[in-house]
Amino acid sequence: MNILEMEPYQKVERSIITKYRHGIWNPFIEAVKRYELIQEGDKIAVCISGGKDSMLMAKLIQILLRISETPFEAVFLVMDPGYNELNRKKIESNAELLHIPITIFETNIFEVANNTDRNPCFLCAKMRRGHLYKKAKELGCNKIALGHHFNDVIETTLMAMFYSSQLQAMIPKLHSQNFEGMELIRPLYCVHEDDILAWRRYNDLDFIQCACRFTENNAAHEDGGDSKRQEIKLLIQRLRKDNPILEKSLFNSIHSVCLNTFPGYKIGHERHSFLENYDAE
Repeated sequence: MNILEMEPYQKVERSIITKYRHGIWNPFIEAVKRYELIQEGDKIAVCISGGKDSMLMAKLIQILLRISETPFEAVFLVMDPGYNELNRKKIESNAELLHIPITIFETNIFEVANNTDRNPCFLCAKMRRGHLYKKAKELGCNKIALGHHFNDVIETTLMAMFYSSQLQAMIPKLHSQNFEGMELIRPLYCVHEDDILAWRRYNDLDFIQCACRFTENNAAHEDGGDSKRQEIKLLIQRLRKDNPILEKSLFNSIHSVCLNTFPGYKIGHERHSFLENYDAE
């Protein structure tokens, strides 16, 4: 089909497979295979927040559904935590534009989180995850897919070091401890944010930025506004000027952890010391 005759969603899909094959499609497939994210018989709730990452993830999985030799199912799930009317309509219109058949369900997460004395962001994230797992299980799914990408992985690792005093990364998949038989997967694990932004701009797509009522004043900023994560983003950008492979090195480092060089470590909630096996070596 001539590109001039294509529908917008077909042009978007074509760009993924052609122009952004190296930057988006191949890293997506790499993550799916390397970390064994999708198995035969899976039914995956593809969780769409309305931002660039989750919308791209939905389109990638939609394409994979058509061509994969591994049979699986997917539900494109949108949880409305209390979006304003503008953001709700934007999510719906983008889904229609991209031909993504979304399933929407409502919650009151923003109302609860923004009226608490506790950290509203922490409570919001915890409630979101719980609602998504619950709804996905009701729909017969055994996995939920979230749109965390390569940069989220390395930024989260550095944030844990700088602000939480621990070496803690974000793994590609994990079993839910509260919903038996459910698993979380991150199909964009190897996809760089710069490539996602380039794909969005190339296709002239306009997604919601930050829909949270607590931080709506930052919604117009592509970088998400002033935050600890933004500080880490800027730090990485500065360091990358002198070391172009910095991000790759950070990513590879969490795949090559040498536990025998650490004075202490945790497995679950259990703490261990190098002294436990020191004299036995």
